[in-house]
Amino acid sequence: MLNAASRDPAALPRLLLTLLAIALLWPGIQLSELDLGVLLRADSQSEMGRFVAQFWPPAHDEAFIELLVKATLQTLAIATAGMALALLLAIPAGLLASRALSLSAAARSGRPSRLGSLLRWPVRGLLIFLRSVPEIVWALLFVRAVGLGPAAGVLAIAITYSGMLGKVYAEIFESTDQRPAHALMQAGGGRLASFAYGILPNVSAELLSYTVYRWECAIRASVVMGFVGAGGLGQQIDLSIRMFAGGEVASMLLTFLLLVLAADQLSRLLRWRLT
Repeated sequence: MLNAASRDPAALPRLLLTLLAIALLWPGIQLSELDLGVLLRADSQSEMGRFVAQFWPPAHDEAFIELLVKATLQTLAIATAGMALALLLAIPAGLLASRALSLSAAARSGRPSRLGSLLRWPVRGLLIFLRSVPEIVWALLFVRAVGLGPAAGVLAIAITYSGMLGKVYAEIFESTDQRPAHALMQAGGGRLASFAYGILPNVSAELLSYTVYRWECAIRASVVMGFVGAGGLGQQIDLSIRMFAGGEVASMLLTFLLLVLAADQLSRLLRWRLT
């Protein structure tokens, strides 16, 4: 029998937090109409089994492989071009939304600059708006504006991911040690020079890791947007599903898996080179 000295003093708080989490999650589970028992029904398992059986064997004929390579390159191009356009807005917006290069913070006056605040909050509001609208909604809009094809996917990724990247970049800039940048500004250095030599070396690995991760997410997003006509692997998967060509769908899903694995290895390699 456990005595009072051997009892875990945090047992009661953990129990209360667990009960609180269950109480908060239960309404959400009810609203989502989650019923895992459906998966155990015989008719559901039979239907899923027939659907998965269509995926074997994966398609590998010469004409399809040529189409698959083209769609894969198009998916990579959509994600990369979209990320490049997003960075053009995210980097300056991240700097403007952050207080890392604020002259008042460098002077330790304790009073935020009124001009800086007037500029900072609209930029933060813009970033919130850009990332609050899902990329597939932007894709639907641009498909109507520029027509079917990869251009709509590029623009949708550029808009949504500029908001995501700008917000996280600003947080990364503010979370690092700002004393070297502030010392450079107090010594008369410009803001860009203070950023390049005082902040960037400390956050380059984290920035690069997150950027590559977002590029990986952009690849997945480009596949999803293909279902609304934005080109790439997603559009080919949608066409194959409509034609009940399970083997083609399996080959494209395997290719997509290889793309994600390659992006993950690229992130590891770049982080290793920077650390």
